[in-house]
Amino acid sequence: MWSRAAFLALFLLPATPALADEGMWTFHSPPKKLLKEKYGFELSDAWLEHVRLASVRFNSGGSGAFVSPKGLAITNHHVGLDSLHKLSTPAHDYVQDGFYARSQAEELKCQDLELNVLVAMTDVSERVKSAVAADATPEEAVKQRRAAIGAIEKEAFDASGLRTDVVTLYRGGEYWLYQYRQYKDVRLVFAPEGQIGFFGGDPDNFTYPRFNLDFSVFRVYEDDKPAATPHYLQFSPDGVAEGDLLFVSGNPGSTNRLQTLVQIEYLRDRSRPRALDTIAYLGAALREYAARGAEEERQTKDMLFGLENSRKAYTGELKGLLDEALMLRKAEEEAALREEVAKRPELAEEIGGAWDEIAEAQALIAEQDDRFYYGRLRSDLAGKALTIVRYVAEVEKPNGERLPEFRDSNLDNLKFSLFSEAPIYPGLDETMLRAGLELAAEHLPPDDPLLELLLGGKEPAALAHALIAGTKLGDPAARKQLVEGGAAAVAASEDPLIALARSVDPLLREMQQRAEELSFRITQGQEKIARARFAVFGNSVYPDATFTLRLAFGVAKGYEEDTTLVPWKTNFYGLFGRCRAFDNKPPFDLPPNYLERESRIDLSAPIDFVSTCDITGGNSGSPTINRKGELVGLIFDGNIQSLPNSFVFADAADRAVSVHVAGILESLVKVYDAGPLAAELLGGM
Repeated sequence: MWSRAAFLALFLLPATPALADEGMWTFHSPPKKLLKEKYGFELSDAWLEHVRLASVRFNSGGSGAFVSPKGLAITNHHVGLDSLHKLSTPAHDYVQDGFYARSQAEELKCQDLELNVLVAMTDVSERVKSAVAADATPEEAVKQRRAAIGAIEKEAFDASGLRTDVVTLYRGGEYWLYQYRQYKDVRLVFAPEGQIGFFGGDPDNFTYPRFNLDFSVFRVYEDDKPAATPHYLQFSPDGVAEGDLLFVSGNPGSTNRLQTLVQIEYLRDRSRPRALDTIAYLGAALREYAARGAEEERQTKDMLFGLENSRKAYTGELKGLLDEALMLRKAEEEAALREEVAKRPELAEEIGGAWDEIAEAQALIAEQDDRFYYGRLRSDLAGKALTIVRYVAEVEKPNGERLPEFRDSNLDNLKFSLFSEAPIYPGLDETMLRAGLELAAEHLPPDDPLLELLLGGKEPAALAHALIAGTKLGDPAARKQLVEGGAAAVAASEDPLIALARSVDPLLREMQQRAEELSFRITQGQEKIARARFAVFGNSVYPDATFTLRLAFGVAKGYEEDTTLVPWKTNFYGLFGRCRAFDNKPPFDLPPNYLERESRIDLSAPIDFVSTCDITGGNSGSPTINRKGELVGLIFDGNIQSLPNSFVFADAADRAVSVHVAGILESLVKVYDAGPLAAELLGGM
């Protein structure tokens, strides 16, 4: 084992430009010095602003970028999958068959897709932290912090009309107000067939080499016209070469690199195994429903894709957590920081007990989190019922006392989703509700008060059928009528899902309050640890991911795997070769138009490539950018070695996988006869 001093030197290396291309850096604290020292690249404020304003967040869960001045936005096929699914009908399956609007008049308006662009960032740390009294109880502290954040968001929203979110960074070390320009009129322009977007299916997922054209194209509108988007990323005519310096601008969902060892052990021993068991149960229920017929199979595609993707991701994370070397590294990192704190009297007195405080709160969370986890309503309609019940109650409170999602600054977004006309399939929703109730019945004690409220003495299958068959909430007009009718209308409603939501809401609120209090205790400990990190490392440490805009960097580079070399890029030769090696059988079959037009395609054109850029879930669809600020690819996956990077990063074999712009253009022109779209991507016009 290395000495503590040697390991501390290693721990400092992520802040030093000699070891790894590590970090998901905020745009207000970018790694300018690191890039200058390692790559000789001057990261200018103008470059950063242009990239930030060209980057978009897909609130369905992913990232993307504007790629023309007329509102054209690109992302992954699997990020656009939710919209493709909602736009599809039994007669038109856009997930399977793809879509191309040959004119703007043919572009399809998405039901409830929202795109966000980060336009302003303000440090509000002092205001949030000072709002919590030093002698406040956990319950009081939660209310005080909630009120402060609510006031900040409301003031900013009233002044600007922009979406306003107070974002927690460094696990409570900093709080920033992020303001977003919102686009809610988003229309589908192009998507390839699902089979080429996810070629190789689950066997190839999180592996490399890959052969996926995982992209889709949308356009944002304002006042029923294509929006003006002067900041956009033009497709690079030169693509990318091995060794090129690259950047990724996207919205990584969450990482756990700054969590304590106790928290990571909780993920290893409880959270991830429980999630995998739940995914397996829900997946089995969905596959049983899909087996009923072709239409049921179509309805489940999006949900099953998400479950399978999560299953493989969590499996990889758990494998990493069970790796003794990874856990030893986390233990040594924590021990090294604690030793540094102990050496500094000014830190030791204030911060030394933070790790024990977190451990105590984490133990209390573990005692009750099964109830919170299994007591949730795993149904779209049931979730909407609970939202309605809470909405009419919360809006009667002062803004600062409301649950976060019901603050004035969030109400427009909430109603945009709640009143969406996207189709809800009763049979599918009943399946999900039944499976969720069965999980609750299996894992909660028979006399648990929440379980008694959920089931009311009935069997899950019978209850789920009665609830979904009897509800009117599948009609957006019915949901809107209840909300507009206020508390009186909701109290008088005989809708069975509304009645269930009214019944369980008080207990769910109590549980949520308790969870927030314990979470706040952890945040208090994390704030102290963050101060220790700042004292030891300065501002050269990046925060954990929070589904907010970040900048990563790296180089296009292959890697060694066991005794072989893995190439940095793949091409159409490899795509057709893999298809034929499996006799064109699923999931390695190609859409017919690829086989028919093979002779037209430049088979040497690259399809996918890997880089050392630091990414995680939520980065899907992120633009991969060269030094000039041009688009050279789209992140769509990481390799299997990268799955534990929620906890650690190592660039020896961890790789981010991108679709190459050359593969996108080759397919648009040679396979889909989409020359005008390719021209807009290349010329920005």
